[in-house]
Amino acid sequence: MSSASAKNKAAAAQETADADALRAMLDTMWTARAFEERASELYAEGEIKGLLHLGIGQEGVSIGACSVLDPGDVVYGTHRPHVHAIAKGADITKLMAELAGRSTGYCGGKGGSMHVAAPEVGFITATGIVAGNIPLGLGAADEFKRRGSKKIAVVFHGDGASQTGSFHESINIASLWKLPLVMICENNGWAEFTPLSSHTNVERLAVHAETYGIPTVTIDGNDAFAVREAVAVAVERARSGGGPTFIECLTQRLRGHYEGDPGKYRELSQLEEWKKKDPIQRFMVALAERGVEFDADKVEQAARDRVEVAIKEALAGPLPTEADVASQVYA
Repeated sequence: MSSASAKNKAAAAQETADADALRAMLDTMWTARAFEERASELYAEGEIKGLLHLGIGQEGVSIGACSVLDPGDVVYGTHRPHVHAIAKGADITKLMAELAGRSTGYCGGKGGSMHVAAPEVGFITATGIVAGNIPLGLGAADEFKRRGSKKIAVVFHGDGASQTGSFHESINIASLWKLPLVMICENNGWAEFTPLSSHTNVERLAVHAETYGIPTVTIDGNDAFAVREAVAVAVERARSGGGPTFIECLTQRLRGHYEGDPGKYRELSQLEEWKKKDPIQRFMVALAERGVEFDADKVEQAARDRVEVAIKEALAGPLPTEADVASQVYA
């Protein structure tokens, strides 16, 4: 085989691999959307108890980001963690079982929606404490550097977290020690029920990281391609010893802060405008423009079918018993 033929064959193989990776992203986006839509319905039916925070409308951020991570990289999620976990490879049956309080869930049904952990796929934990996951990700990044590992830590957080002491203390240390940490801010404009303009005079939250000498970028978080590209650069910087990166993703949540949130603090006209920016629809348009072949209806239906199977298996699981109280407790 001539060198030219070998190069053409290699290029074709790479193009096929890239197309497969992009189709996998679309599949994951639909799986996450279907999972959360059904979780909302199960919550209304009483199958899921407690608080439930959905990330519908923000799928482009975590799925775009996790698409460029290695299996050994670790991710820390927020109180809105389902899409983060699914993006990192969490099993949707075990995830739904956890939301439904079944002992077959990731945390034995005792963590619920806000405290999911799937460490076997690198999703270390979620937390109900605003910015509580940032120091944890910092610690993981520090340990990776001390061991000489090429692994990196990725922390997702919201705009409200950027006003906390944990945030500023952590990014200061990350900058000083050049830790392999990627900070991804899902800036949906609302800290619970408070608009960004009411809790900071800073228009772009990336300014905070710039203050500490951290490379930053502000992007359209509803563009999964833009997220993928920005995170790929940040990941390469972290692996090569260049230190942390702060990525501000402008996005929106199409549901309330939590399920049952009356939403009176948001204008309905605003929600309608946001729906036009749906990250899944935008991603499918972008795939078509790049010549990636896929059957939109089949991809969506396959995802919804998988979620239904997961729900059936999850709800068939037993509830925790008194004997389970002390399990999964570590000193």
